[in-house]
Amino acid sequence: MGRSFLRQVLAPLGLCLALTGVASVAMAGVTLGTGSSSTDPAFLPIGDGKVTTSGPRRGYVYRCGTSPPGGGGAFQEGPWIRGDGTYDLTAKATVDGAVSWPQASFEEIRTRSRRLLRGNGLPTGQTTGEFPIQPGDDAYQYDRNPNSIAAQSDRYSLPLRPKRASRPRCLGAGPVGIARNGVVIFDGLDAEERDAVAHEVQDACGGHPQKESVYHYHSIPACLTAGESTKKPSGLVGYALDGYPIYGPRGAGGRLLTNEDLDACHGQTSKVRFEGRWQRIYHYNATLEYPYTLGCFRGAPVSSGG
Repeated sequence: MGRSFLRQVLAPLGLCLALTGVASVAMAGVTLGTGSSSTDPAFLPIGDGKVTTSGPRRGYVYRCGTSPPGGGGAFQEGPWIRGDGTYDLTAKATVDGAVSWPQASFEEIRTRSRRLLRGNGLPTGQTTGEFPIQPGDDAYQYDRNPNSIAAQSDRYSLPLRPKRASRPRCLGAGPVGIARNGVVIFDGLDAEERDAVAHEVQDACGGHPQKESVYHYHSIPACLTAGESTKKPSGLVGYALDGYPIYGPRGAGGRLLTNEDLDACHGQTSKVRFEGRWQRIYHYNATLEYPYTLGCFRGAPVSSGG
């Protein structure tokens, strides 16, 4: 867990890393090492147990059903997991490797009423770690993900102007959205319905494959928000499968958002730059805090190929 990983996590958030002694990080009144904070990457609250099947609830994942036991995942808690219900994202192990995917493809086509997203599920413009996780990788001490990454056939036809459903919809196990680099987004839970970002070990861009070789994110990685302003709302990072856009972690004035700023589906109506101009629209925000991306669907989701 070197300083290069700390920079990957912190730099996109507008945080600075001291190179002498213990890392000292400060941003907008938040200083690492001072205690629990939903916007402090060194003291993030673990989302274990925050899943419901009975209806939407702020800070929870509203699932359509429960997962069967024995689904796999990390088998050993890493030292970044604390006994007080928090974890240190900046100290978390990452999967080694920088595998390029020159065959990665992703495109967006708009018609009068639909937004067609199609690709092969491999990240355009980013590398991945080496999977399966190798015995010589420090991540192997905690997570022995045996799965490999393979091209998929992703095709989603989303409403160009989504409408709110009469009531929020639950999330299924599997994709809930797709990032702007073509990687599918899962909810914040692992196969054991634990906080996937806290427990599982991903690569330097926050992704890993599941048993069908689908490379995916459980949160929006820093590699998709790198370089954005710390004084403005975050830019577009993807689309949910109900058609609503997903933006990064910053709201008005560049403030890092928390669950308290968002509704039960992890969204809000605010002014963002969308399709070339600033608009006041409903959208989701991907935050540092669990459930990270979506808590439920605010509109009617489509299925792959739908």
